[in-house]
Amino acid sequence: VGLALEGVCLSTSGNEEEVMCLKEWQAVLKMMGNDPGWALRAKAGMDRIRLSLASSSDRYNQRLQPTAQSLGTKGNLNVPGDAIAIFTEEARPHLNRAPSLSVVRGTLAAPLSMMLNRLDPVLREAADLGSWQVISPTTAVGHVEVVDELATVQNDRYPRPTVLIAGRVVGEEEIPEGVVALITMDMPDVLSHVSVRARNEQVCFATCFDQSLMEQLRAMQGQCVEVSPNGQDVRVTEAAASSSAAAAASEAPAAPLDLSITRREFGGAYAVGASSFTEENVGAKSRNVAELVGRLPEDIYLPTCTALPFGTFEAVLDDPINAVVKSNLDGLVPYLTVDNLAIARAVAKSVQPPRALMKELQQVMTAAGQPWPGQREAWMKAWTAITGVWASKWNERAFISCRKAGINHTDLCMAVLCQQVVPAEYAFVVHTTNPSTGNDQEIYAEVVKGLGETLVGNYPGRALSFSALKSDVYNPKVLGFPSKNVGLYVPDSLIFRSDSNGEDLEGYAGAGLYDSITLEAQKEVLVDYSTDPIVQDPVFQRDILGRIAAASLAIENVYGSPQDIEGCITRDGKLYVVQTRPQV
Repeated sequence: VGLALEGVCLSTSGNEEEVMCLKEWQAVLKMMGNDPGWALRAKAGMDRIRLSLASSSDRYNQRLQPTAQSLGTKGNLNVPGDAIAIFTEEARPHLNRAPSLSVVRGTLAAPLSMMLNRLDPVLREAADLGSWQVISPTTAVGHVEVVDELATVQNDRYPRPTVLIAGRVVGEEEIPEGVVALITMDMPDVLSHVSVRARNEQVCFATCFDQSLMEQLRAMQGQCVEVSPNGQDVRVTEAAASSSAAAAASEAPAAPLDLSITRREFGGAYAVGASSFTEENVGAKSRNVAELVGRLPEDIYLPTCTALPFGTFEAVLDDPINAVVKSNLDGLVPYLTVDNLAIARAVAKSVQPPRALMKELQQVMTAAGQPWPGQREAWMKAWTAITGVWASKWNERAFISCRKAGINHTDLCMAVLCQQVVPAEYAFVVHTTNPSTGNDQEIYAEVVKGLGETLVGNYPGRALSFSALKSDVYNPKVLGFPSKNVGLYVPDSLIFRSDSNGEDLEGYAGAGLYDSITLEAQKEVLVDYSTDPIVQDPVFQRDILGRIAAASLAIENVYGSPQDIEGCITRDGKLYVVQTRPQV
């Protein structure tokens, strides 16, 4: 594998990612025989190589396939259609498939991918990982449907209970109505948005790492099956036609939730400081951070907070300078569908700020010690971010989720939480009750380089994952090493976070449906795990992970219930908590 990867590096232009993969693989080879965790590290390194190969095949496809299509279908070449289709077809090595395409199999990527396919089960056995990772452990019965990507069907409604076999799941999608189980070979994080919503909706969700088993599942298209998780194993069996399970699968899916929210009105202030946060003017995201002030150990830090409260967007719309915008949006709202949401977002983003809003926001932010983006260019960036958060009320995933939960979308109100960006070296998400096992005495967490968006958003690869017993938080157990290839970084500035009245409802996972936007653009930086202390230095790793676990337990003790916590570690080692909510 190492020699083949070297060959890929030497034969690839713009090979920075391939070189990072090679450095990590060489570091893993040095561990063999000296570290019992080498197989776990090797598995993460192999996953990153696969992601790199997938990205490379995508580039071939984007650059060459249109030309192949054009040449093959025009003139008198008489090229068979199937030959055209696979000329540079996406190989998806990240799904454990060896390249079968004409162009890529002529490069060193093809034999490398074949080696990885042979090595994968060996490493999984050595690391005691098995063939499955159970993300949401719920038994389900339904009829098998096979799709290429979850995103392409997230707006669909299945008329009967459905077990969905999806090729690609990135982590941001909604689970379609009627789906009772979701199985993929992709690698979404256990704490990604789609994973949280699967557990919230009691949808069985699991990753299958066995290519032959996955092919068997795809071949069961249309059959009624029972999916039964047991620990980190899953049994998928055909449900007998006479069984009660099969009878249940023939019934219509369960009715959607019927949640109601109270529409919030404008309170007269365009901006409020943290000491003025109430249930009437901001969402739980803002209030929860403010409520932690003075209630945590001194070595746990909180960012400064201000907010544009509920009703501010509606008040801005009512200002005469936005009369045309209001008229256009009012004309759209009664007829909203998934197909015209983008128009609604564009209209919402076109509102102009009243002078009174700018004045009040400056006063409140200055009083809180936040930098005021007063220069014209900075203010335009800030206003673009604020209106982008407001417009995310009409995101596709949010619209679909509200519909599934029975929430009246017109009652949804959006506050904007303004925080100073913490310069994160590492970001983490913690569930203080292990979501995969339900063990309330064990904390589960995931950690990434840079900002946390690579963990909760659409970024391939896995985060570093670990668990820790609440009785022994400073003795964490690493469950998986990271394979994400980039970290996100942003200059010292502000972040504007969505904070609606439709999130953090009892029994409803609304987190992540709406956008949070930084003032300055986020920059992707390739991650070098071969030199990163959280991977390479056991003492540093134990200290950082133990501190994350201890801080999370302290927050759970403040609220007296399991928490879903987001935070970060700065370069100088300070631990910040940026938000917390009840774990659902």
